[in-house]
Amino acid sequence: MNLPRIALLSLLLSLGPVLAGCDKTPPAEPPLAGSSIGGPFTLIDQQGKTVRASDFAGKYRIVYFGYTYCPDVCPVDMQNIGGGMAKLRPTDPDLARKVAVIFISLDPERDTPDVVGKFVSAFGPDIIGLTGSAKAIDAAAKEYKVFYKKAQPEGASGYLINHSNAAYLMGPQGEPIALLSADESPQAVADELRKWVQ
Repeated sequence: MNLPRIALLSLLLSLGPVLAGCDKTPPAEPPLAGSSIGGPFTLIDQQGKTVRASDFAGKYRIVYFGYTYCPDVCPVDMQNIGGGMAKLRPTDPDLARKVAVIFISLDPERDTPDVVGKFVSAFGPDIIGLTGSAKAIDAAAKEYKVFYKKAQPEGASGYLINHSNAAYLMGPQGEPIALLSADESPQAVADELRKWVQ
């Protein structure tokens, strides 16, 4: 189709915002820049070793709070996070090596290091599972603005943990960058990591 030069110019100008959306460069400022999310923590990993937030200095980190007995949300989100990392390893191995995935339990009563270790190993080979005392977990949750509360469903023998579910992408100095779409798909997680990890 041949368009007059003026009509073609007008069409291109009208598509400007759409075409700009195709640009792969990240926005000038990450969505969580300047927020007070994140901070120090001291917890126990799946090998029973003490782990501090400062141990991840220099690495990007995906931080997700949940619990291993979660019947639905946590396993799906962790599957998408682990799947996103699995998509990156063959295509962007240098980028994948810059990212640490950290699962922090909100259920210290049941989530021992061994239980957390088995849970995270189902979603990827390098995922770090953390647990600890109720006091240490509460302190970490407060740093990340995570809501959680034990709930006893009527007639149930066990309990649930109602909690906010956010997958935080934190930068190499522990600075908040963005919330990942862990509830969507592995591809969405991989795409967002490609966008933000430098």
